[in-house]
Amino acid sequence: MQSKYKIQLLRGNLLAAAVVLALWTAAAPPEAALVLWLSAGWLLITAVLLDFSHRRARGVPWQLLPGALLIGLIAAAPQRHSLLIWAWAALFMLPQMNWVAAFNVSGMALSLALIAPQLSPPSGWLMTLSLGVLSLLALSRARQLTDINGTIRQRLRLIPGFNLWAREQLLRDLPTEQTRCEREGIHGELLILRVKRQKLWPVARKLCEQTYYFENVYRINRTTLALLLLSRSPKETTGRRERLLIELPDALDARSFELMDIETEPLDLGSLTRSKPATRAHEVI
Repeated sequence: MQSKYKIQLLRGNLLAAAVVLALWTAAAPPEAALVLWLSAGWLLITAVLLDFSHRRARGVPWQLLPGALLIGLIAAAPQRHSLLIWAWAALFMLPQMNWVAAFNVSGMALSLALIAPQLSPPSGWLMTLSLGVLSLLALSRARQLTDINGTIRQRLRLIPGFNLWAREQLLRDLPTEQTRCEREGIHGELLILRVKRQKLWPVARKLCEQTYYFENVYRINRTTLALLLLSRSPKETTGRRERLLIELPDALDARSFELMDIETEPLDLGSLTRSKPATRAHEVI
């Protein structure tokens, strides 16, 4: 898994960058040396703690830290670190939220203002124009990759080798499975499980192991999983559901809905997971 996702290569690059910054502190002024050591320490800690995980902390704006460190390095010694101004273009290639990008744009403008007194007006304008064009290209590329990766995440399995899918896949599968149940005369249920946040991935793996290959598990959010149960009769589905819940002591509560009773147009998964079970639905506490 680590080889597949190039974790070791990324860790090596981070360690190499930390070593370079640490060596750079030898001849740096005290203020610049402090920021360099902070940067090297951050890279070292990131490399040590780096590991592949299916948990994605999308809401953590970690791009703020390298941006802040870059501002600190340039502000501490503008003459010595003027070449670091071009690192902003590389920073903008990272996927980031809009307000983080706005922070980095402000940091780049501040860095240009700190370096501008050392340059002649034509050189300053040329640097500003060049850096602006490179940053726009980097932001465009980052947005394109974000859109591509978002599409891939919607259709690929969240855990390779397991039938665990994103919630977007459930929106596409529900109408298909309803048609299949009606055509083949089988019974289908949507089982929604609420678990503790730290138990979600172990429970998801166990669900995948306890179900048939044609039944999918879906991650709705950080604490909710959904499962499509397909059986020949309602009685068989009930028995399978009860056995599954016995095997899953980490489930805080569970509720099931018959597939044919779910309105798919429009379908709001959030309201479905929060709603009380309907007349032909079952709830287990």
